[in-house]
Amino acid sequence: MRYGPDDRESDQFEDRSGRGSPSPGGGRRITIPIGGAGGRGLGLGSLLIIGVACLFFGVNPLTLLTSDGGIQIPIPDLQRPGSPRADAPDQPGFPGGPGVGKSGQEMKSFVRRVLADSEDVWQRVFQASGRTYEKPKLVVFSGFTNTACGAGEAAMGPFYCPADRQIYIDLTFYEELKTKFGAPGDFAQAYVIAHEVGHHVQALLGIAEKVFRAKQRVSQVEANALQVRMELQADCFAGVWAALTHQMKKRLEAGDVEEGLAAASAIGDDTLQRKSQGRVVPDAFTHGSSAQRVRWFKRGLDTGQTQSCDTFNIGAREL
Repeated sequence: MRYGPDDRESDQFEDRSGRGSPSPGGGRRITIPIGGAGGRGLGLGSLLIIGVACLFFGVNPLTLLTSDGGIQIPIPDLQRPGSPRADAPDQPGFPGGPGVGKSGQEMKSFVRRVLADSEDVWQRVFQASGRTYEKPKLVVFSGFTNTACGAGEAAMGPFYCPADRQIYIDLTFYEELKTKFGAPGDFAQAYVIAHEVGHHVQALLGIAEKVFRAKQRVSQVEANALQVRMELQADCFAGVWAALTHQMKKRLEAGDVEEGLAAASAIGDDTLQRKSQGRVVPDAFTHGSSAQRVRWFKRGLDTGQTQSCDTFNIGAREL
């Protein structure tokens, strides 16, 4: 993708990566009593310090309380195999770290530029239909973070939270996209952001709310099928973004489209199920098959029109 130092970076960005928040499942925990005989427990001053620290690190203090009236403090295992040290600035996702083919700061600048382009595109689209586009915030984190939708972990991959209308991503996902899923390249990385922005567009248009309510009235299999349509529409919206941002700013280079198609294919439900469990269970799909994801991303890319992204008013075979 063609980006330079003069390209705008979105200000709708929050960097939590330097906090090095551990995953709740890792490391040791120690329990300290509150009060306690002989002055061995925590006093008011210590509780205030812990409370301030919790607010700083985005942790709900109530989650630290134990059933016997103490406070359980997690101590992350910094040497856990396969996970970066929380105190190591040379790890992906930390300020100054290497990122994925870019330094950590360069990667953050890149995603901010992609987000800025999405703002420009969707503002124009919404204005054309007499609507106002509300910009989402993109939050970069390391390992674990709190969101209005609950705990967010790197293992979940990038996600959009409709409750706070924010996009969350641990940038180490891009290394996984490259090495585990075989989808390298900056446009593949941009596609991930564009897909999550697509979910934000669905929230603004009221689509997400309608689907949420519909899912409450049907079986799990039917709810999964509705979610697939949601995800395929977000893929299509990502394609629309790619088409329009290139039309407006000539962003795409040779090979970019292939990178996007490879990323869409690599994270199809059938491909992921085949790798993880050796068999494909269509009723358990929540994002769509590789072929479906490629087809809908390409439909948005080829047309550049949101009207082409109606995944809800067609039959299952047409998906």
